[in-house]
Order: sequence, then structure tokens, then C-alpha cells
Amino acid sequence: MTAPEISIIIPCYNEVKNVAPLVNALETVLSGMAWEVVFVDDNSPDGTMEAVRQLAQQKPYVRGLLRIGRRGLSSAVIEGALSVSAPLIAVMDGDLQHDESCLHAMIAALRDDQADIAVASRHVAGGSNEGLSNGWRRFLSNSGIWAARQLLNVPLTDPMSGFFAIKRSVFTDRAALLDGKGFKILLDIMIARSKPLRVKEVPMAFRDRAHGESKLDSGVMISFAQMLAKHSFRRRPVPTYSAATLIGSGLLWSVWRLLSRKRSG
Repeated sequence: MTAPEISIIIPCYNEVKNVAPLVNALETVLSGMAWEVVFVDDNSPDGTMEAVRQLAQQKPYVRGLLRIGRRGLSSAVIEGALSVSAPLIAVMDGDLQHDESCLHAMIAALRDDQADIAVASRHVAGGSNEGLSNGWRRFLSNSGIWAARQLLNVPLTDPMSGFFAIKRSVFTDRAALLDGKGFKILLDIMIARSKPLRVKEVPMAFRDRAHGESKLDSGVMISFAQMLAKHSFRRRPVPTYSAATLIGSGLLWSVWRLLSRKRSG
């Protein structure tokens, strides 16, 4: 087997029905390229890792990393990314909502040294976020994007994207500075140091979820609000901290509303 040029990290939890379709999609779009996919599974009770293992017996470019006793998307990405040797790393969700065809433009940008990191964006020309299930989730996503952009020293339309590709050397250089908590690993990478990264954005149409349930819950939202407040205070103590506090308060209020609706339902 040829050494992979790119390793695709898939943090997952309860995605058993999506494993085979995702691998099939990657096989189609990455045909002719040396690659591997690494599913980092937080001990899913639905048998996600068993599905990965069965595929791996037939396809040497499929690997699994099982985590027991720890949870979280960001830390799963960090562990997965640090376990590979390919010069390029891509991160995408395991729910089939990310358009794998974006990988072509993302890989090309890194190969040609146009960027240190390539991001699949829902908010550039040609992209869309129609896969968000309702207006409420779109509101939460857009609010989070606005708050996150206050912390960035480079233009980035979709800092909430979970689909990006990065040079392994760049990721390794920043790994020790990453928080590892929460679910927005891209934002953590972008603000880990004051030195800005060269960014290339490619349009992505965010698709509907095929199987399973969204991982967006009150804990995720609270974690994101805390991350905003922490980083904004470190970087710009007065105006940005106020902005992050404002949006964080709004997100916490949204959590309260979400929980209230569930109780009343």
C-alpha cells in the first residue's frame, strides 16, 4: 500500500449507518490518490467501531481509533491527527452532511502552497447551509459565526465549519496550544497563536443528515460560549470580551429555552 498523501479524520459517536456510505463516497472522490480515513470513535454503543473494523479487514486505507472513558469532538480530532504521518490532514463529520467533493479544491490549495489551511465554507459564493434542520439552528449558527469572527485576525466567513484540511506540520506546531474541549476545533486552531495562517475557503453545500441524530445540545452550546469568553479575554480584554460575553449570554439563554421546550413537551 502506498503511503497516504492525506489522512481524513472522522470524529464520530453513534454513526454506525454512516460509516460504509462515507467510505464509499471518499473512494469515489479520491480515486487515483493515496489516502486513508481514520474514524475516531468515543466508544459508541451502536456498534460504530465494529462497522469500521469490518471495513478495515477488506480495505487497508480504513482505520479506527477507539477511545474509552473520554468524549469530545475536539480532543478526538487532536488524537486522530497526531496518530497519522500523511503530510496533509482533513477533518470532516461522520454524518454525511459535509460534501466530500470539496476535498479536491482543499487538497490542491495545500499542495500548491496557496494556504496553510483550507476551509469548506457555507458562506462564500456557491455555498449554502440548507442542511441545518430549521431556522432556530441557523440563528444559533450565524450568531456563533459572528462572535467567532471577532476573535480572528484573518478573514474567514465560516469559522464554525467542521470541514477543513491542514498541513500536518502546521497542525503539529499548534497541537500543544489547543484546548481540546468542545466541538469547534477549527476556531481553536485559528486562534491558537497570534501569527495568522494563510486561509483558502472553498464553497460547500451543507447537506441534510442521512442517519442518526444531531450532536448539538445544551452542553455543546455552553462549551462554545465558554471557549469564546476565554479566548476573547486573552486576546482583546475589553471590546472583544464584551462582545463574546454578549453572544455567550445569548447562547446560554438559547439553552434555557431549548431545555424549557423539552420539559414542556
